[in-house]
Amino acid sequence: MDLKNIHNIYFIGIGGIGMSALARFFNANNFFVSGYDKTPSPVTKGLNELGISIHFEDDIKAIPEQVFDKKDTLIVYTPAIPKDHAEFNYFKDHGYTIYKRSEILGAITKNTFCFGVAGTHGKTTTSTILGHILHEAKLNATSFLGGIAVNYNSNLILGGDKISVVEADEFDRSFLQLSPNFACITSMDADHLDIYGEEAALTQSFNDFANLVSDKLFIRKGLPIEGITYGIEEGADYDAKNIKIENGTYIFDVQTPTELYKNIEINIPGRHNVLNTVVALAMADSYGVPLATIAEALRSFKGIKRRFNYKIKTDNLVLIDDYAHHPTEINAVADAVRELFPSDKILAVFQPHLFTRTRDFIDDFATSLSKFDELILLDIYPAREKPIEGVTSEWLLGKIDTQKKQISTKEEVIKKIKASDAKIIVMIGAGDIGVLVEEVYQNFKIETQN
Repeated sequence: MDLKNIHNIYFIGIGGIGMSALARFFNANNFFVSGYDKTPSPVTKGLNELGISIHFEDDIKAIPEQVFDKKDTLIVYTPAIPKDHAEFNYFKDHGYTIYKRSEILGAITKNTFCFGVAGTHGKTTTSTILGHILHEAKLNATSFLGGIAVNYNSNLILGGDKISVVEADEFDRSFLQLSPNFACITSMDADHLDIYGEEAALTQSFNDFANLVSDKLFIRKGLPIEGITYGIEEGADYDAKNIKIENGTYIFDVQTPTELYKNIEINIPGRHNVLNTVVALAMADSYGVPLATIAEALRSFKGIKRRFNYKIKTDNLVLIDDYAHHPTEINAVADAVRELFPSDKILAVFQPHLFTRTRDFIDDFATSLSKFDELILLDIYPAREKPIEGVTSEWLLGKIDTQKKQISTKEEVIKKIKASDAKIIVMIGAGDIGVLVEEVYQNFKIETQN
């Protein structure tokens, strides 16, 4: 792919978290960037503020005029768009240069030293921690993230063209487009079975990704792939030890292959985030970043929006926002909340994401959601899917052991939260529940001020 003659880049699905990072990157590099998305969001608002033109109707007439200069234009699309998308089919039928998001990311990173962060869970947090470490170490690195880093209020950390940090996404085998020098695999739980069909195909895809790594591969200890291991009290090559919690800060030691580094501090909760931190530290250490520099960067890391974000944290009320949408992720959130607030009642508000995922992991969802004292369940967020007969939130609710459980519409959820005497409210899911979290936050914020 030669971008030398390209001046215009048009994104179909520009509001997606991965797509918007690319849009920011090209905009910063003086391309004319524009795009379409289905609905306005905080992400599209942020792109608008950079001067990027976006419209929200699938309408060829709404596309900026200069995009129609075929020889100067590149079309980038997300596989999540429907097959009958009018704009996509127009560009396809008229012979425009069209690439998937993953192909563009692969092309950008090919001529860099690429850190690829793979795994069914933990990609966004790990890649953001690593990107922050490299930025604080003043290395020539640009990081493409799957979430909004609080330190930068962006899903892109601009820093140069020598090093790239990317999420190596297993969805539709996108990570096989990358050319990673260093990579890690955080987890390989069954997911995206609507794409893969069965868990064995997903496992094979991770093996294929591992074979692409040219220098060093870091593996969560216990996964069935060879590499440099990391873990917690497991005798791994990079091993976290002596974990303690002080005022919400996790403090621990890390045994590296060459030394014991004491009193690492992170301000993001949960043992799953200790693991994410350890592998980011391992990759940076192996690249040559001094451990003292890494530790200093970790102390200043503020987290990622919608990854265990405290929206409210007072003596009487705690509101936590998290993107968890798979049983393993919900377990991690539940365990972290219970570890931090062992004696308080916890209410979870969960929006299931995808009919297929709900169907494929129904019993695992029931087990993980039963860890909360109370539960409010929203309707399933369909994303790219059509409804499946019998796959409903009511079906899931019936399998959950929690005694205080109920279905709610989004319109009624604030009233139902207020009817609870739970001190800790956890709102979780990957659909549009993020918008609802903001409404809940604003409502309680006004009450707190009054």
